Amino acid sequence: MNLALQSHPWELPLHSLAHEARRAGTGPVPRPLADRDSLRRAYEACEAITARHSRSFTLASGLLPPDKRRAVRALYAFCRVSDNLVDRPQGDARAALAAWRARALAAQPPAGDPVTAAWADTRRRYRIPLRYAEQLLEGVGRDLRPVKYHTFPELAGYAYAVASTVGLMSMHIIGFSGPEAIPYAIRLGVALQLTNVLRDVGEDLRSGRLYLPLEELAAFGLQEEDLRQEKDLLAGRVDERWRAFMRFQIQRNRRLYERAWPGIALLDRDGRFAIAAAADLYRAILDDIEAHDYDVFTRRARVSAWGKLRRLPALWLSQTLWA
Repeated sequence: MNLALQSHPWELPLHSLAHEARRAGTGPVPRPLADRDSLRRAYEACEAITARHSRSFTLASGLLPPDKRRAVRALYAFCRVSDNLVDRPQGDARAALAAWRARALAAQPPAGDPVTAAWADTRRRYRIPLRYAEQLLEGVGRDLRPVKYHTFPELAGYAYAVASTVGLMSMHIIGFSGPEAIPYAIRLGVALQLTNVLRDVGEDLRSGRLYLPLEELAAFGLQEEDLRQEKDLLAGRVDERWRAFMRFQIQRNRRLYERAWPGIALLDRDGRFAIAAAADLYRAILDDIEAHDYDVFTRRARVSAWGKLRRLPALWLSQTLWA
């Protein structure tokens, strides 16, 4: 049975966005960087950014062949710089994001900027549709203003912009069978971002943000004010309403991972293990949230280094079934 055809209504607008981006093409193709030593150093800088900010992504991307590994880490560095301009602003974040967009999407990146150099080379080599990168930057820009998500479809639209686009760009690096892979990549991106949302509730509230659908909070007898105290200090109260709400969120999150999983078979063989590992390592965060009684207010859920490594053998066996 083709799970890609069993789309929920909230998925259909996201399919349209993805196909629109794919049809728009690559835009002006970046020119190759003549200085190969500079290009090597640019990719090394992206690898250093990846290692510094995400152990899970470093582990998963390390399972790719060298050229694809370098490229997905250049993509990660592009995304990380974009996020940091909004999450850790220095000065006028809106102006900084606009300037970064111009540099990062230019056909010829400015001299002396290793991330844009490696990212431009990756876009050229793998013919990544430019519109995916534009959609990601538009999604990142949403966090420049206080936005609340009243419904899950609204949150899914945000998740598409900041996460599914990354998966769709990654597919061009890894290689995929054709457009039938797109719905699975969209689901996986939404699943990964929803895991982020559930893990980071406390951190986001401390930053003045709330990504949980207000309509669903209300269905479990919760309001935004229940998650806060005076002066926007975090309440952090885990009660039965919160447990029920989180059980519902986690159950849906796991279903999304399950519905995305068959799409891994549509990727090129040398990239399947890496994507399976990335998905499974993130999905394990949900187990940790449950193990700590849904307390995402006072702690950040995580998976230990050993917890990550011990999951890989079973994943390796499962991915050989797709060969």
